Amino acid sequence: MTGPLRYNPRRMKLTAKNLPTLLRILLLCLLVGTLAWEILERVLEYAGLPLSLGIGPVGFDLRVISLWAMFNPGSLIGIVPAFLLFRRL
Repeated sequence: MTGPLRYNPRRMKLTAKNLPTLLRILLLCLLVGTLAWEILERVLEYAGLPLSLGIGPVGFDLRVISLWAMFNPGSLIGIVPAFLLFRRL
C-alpha cells in the first residue's frame, strides 16, 4: 500500500424521509447558538464591554397570528454545526 488507509463513512443525504430530522437538528442548533451568543453578550456586558449585534425583531403580524424572532450571530453560527451533524448521521 502506498498511502494511509482512509475511512470513508457514508454520509446522510437529504431526502423527503429525513427532512424532519434535518429541521429538528437545525432548530436545536439555532436555539443553542442563539442562547450561547446571548450568554456571551451578558458576560461581556458584566465585564464592562457592551456588545450588541442582534437583529430584530423580524417577523409578521396577520392580526390573527403573529410571529417575531430575534437573530444574532450565534443563530447563524449554529447553522454550520447543524449541517455537519446531519451529514454525520
